[in-house]
Amino acid sequence: MMDVSSEDLALIEIICGGLPLAARPYQVLGERIGMSEDEVIRRLQNLIDGGVIRRFGVIVQHRRLGYTANGMSVWNVPDQRVREIGQAMGRLPYVTLCYSRPRHLPDWPYNLFAMVHGAAREKVLEQVGEIAERLELKNVQHDVLFSRRQFKQCGARYGCKGKVDDEPCTLN
Repeated sequence: MMDVSSEDLALIEIICGGLPLAARPYQVLGERIGMSEDEVIRRLQNLIDGGVIRRFGVIVQHRRLGYTANGMSVWNVPDQRVREIGQAMGRLPYVTLCYSRPRHLPDWPYNLFAMVHGAAREKVLEQVGEIAERLELKNVQHDVLFSRRQFKQCGARYGCKGKVDDEPCTLN
């Protein structure tokens, strides 16, 4: 893992709120924290190359785009196959998020979760049925939990002001 400097932390902290809507957003960020545009871009690239930043992307407000039938499919798959099945689900183009979690028996038997976004419930249910068919999970206990209301959607804020304790980034 690469060393992260206090300047890198300042940059991470400022990008947690998103990029400014400007012709030269990296220049604007740099002006806020006393760096040149080139330095901002170089440091971000180093943080990405060093594995500190895994993904640099856009958060789409899917409901505003008409994707209001969002179903979290939950699956009770054999523990010894959860990795294999989860990776296969993750390769399907309509699965946007897939992860495993421990079961909480006796009330919650599911250990694999796969999110499918859609404009219509019927389409999402059809795609979940396709998951079951393609991955031979038709006899596996599963369900689809549709969201009813969105209260918040934003990117993660790690080590930034605004996180739970509202403290600035620190070097450990």
